[in-house]
Amino acid sequence: MSSEDTGTPDPEGSVSDADIDHANAAQDVIAVDPDDNEQGTVNRLDAHTGDGIRHRAFTCLVFDTDGRILLAQRAPTKRLWDGHWDGTVASHPVEGQSQEDATEQRLEEELGITPDQYDDLRVTDRFEYKRYYPNAGVEWEVCAVLKVTLQDTTLDPDDEEIGGRLWVDYDHLHENPALYRQLRLCPWFEIAMRRDFS
Repeated sequence: MSSEDTGTPDPEGSVSDADIDHANAAQDVIAVDPDDNEQGTVNRLDAHTGDGIRHRAFTCLVFDTDGRILLAQRAPTKRLWDGHWDGTVASHPVEGQSQEDATEQRLEEELGITPDQYDDLRVTDRFEYKRYYPNAGVEWEVCAVLKVTLQDTTLDPDDEEIGGRLWVDYDHLHENPALYRQLRLCPWFEIAMRRDFS
């Protein structure tokens, strides 16, 4: 499994009262070693502040039958990478939950996408990366990449999770990154896309 580590630690990235009160602060994530072997659970806020704690995560790339990818903008209430564009949802499985089950759950919770709209949800890649977000925290994850193709592209997004939505030709996005730079893509999605075409 390859590892991507860029960015520098931000000593100002301390925990604020708003962080402690955030809805996700009391949740746990699964700590893992570089090979994605479980090392117990850790508090989600602890995993994303200071130097971070390596933990298990996933991102799911959602396509339509024309090969377009659905970019979903992270809501402005997100602690990290708020307002950035993801392809399409990203989160963390809880203890005892598979990547597929966690992805299925988040697709429905964030975008209203139900399992009857697809039948090919699958893990296609896995990588470790670490990125710091200025003055706020860090992502240090072993991230599984899943893909799914929607036969029915009906969406019912949760405004608390998703801002804008945009269907984009996947090949064109990869081949012309400068044309999409104003979208500010999430780092894990950029890594997943680059690896997808390598």
